[in-house]
Amino acid sequence: MTDTLSTTHNVSLTETAASKVKNLLEQEGRDDLRLRVAVQPGGCSGLIYQLFFDERLMEDDYVRDFDGVEVVVDKMSSAYVDGASVDFEDTIQKQGFTIDNPNAQGSCACGDSFS
Repeated sequence: MTDTLSTTHNVSLTETAASKVKNLLEQEGRDDLRLRVAVQPGGCSGLIYQLFFDERLMEDDYVRDFDGVEVVVDKMSSAYVDGASVDFEDTIQKQGFTIDNPNAQGSCACGDSFS
């Protein structure tokens, strides 16, 4: 894949998160899925993250490859998650993907939405 300004985004995926995504895709037996990071209106702070596997690739999507894991961000969402990092936590308190977003000015108590 070529990294050009017109087709790439500035969201990063940690090695831990990339490994978890690969494991999940292997369990599903699918090699045609990408990890999509999106932002939608909602939540108590105004915007919520959407993180899911997607087989579709839209015309205005930005794609970046992390050691065989494609991360896709749509054009509208890219402005809200520019510079964000996706990680995976596996601790007693929390298990799941997390997003560290330098653009978030505030978030709600539950951590699911931001402004």
